[in-house]
Amino acid sequence: MDLKINVDTFGQDSQDWLASAEGTDRARTITLDLTTFTAGTHYPNGYLKSGYALKKLGTGKYGLFSVGDESAATIAGHLLTPVRVPTGATRVAGALHWHGSVLAAKCPHTVNAAGQATAKQITYF
Repeated sequence: MDLKINVDTFGQDSQDWLASAEGTDRARTITLDLTTFTAGTHYPNGYLKSGYALKKLGTGKYGLFSVGDESAATIAGHLLTPVRVPTGATRVAGALHWHGSVLAAKCPHTVNAAGQATAKQITYF
């Protein structure tokens, strides 16, 4: 058992995509399936930024919600905090912001109106 304290610094993150603090105290712990993300695009610096729209996969894990997913999936929420992605990892833990308000234009990737309409507990501005 390793009980030493480790400190990782992996960049800066802005939560300016949050329209309010509503729901930030009720985030759910989730497992992210990294096969739905592209390393050079979504985590080029070794971490996923907060704000990515996520969908629940058939495996129970969560993945990136993309334009075109609207007919087959709903937005389950957004990644609340940044997540470090270790080299070679296929899944990591994260926090799902599933209830609250989001500024769509400030999200780190496009969430079009059709995608926004699939979200059950998120209000977009």
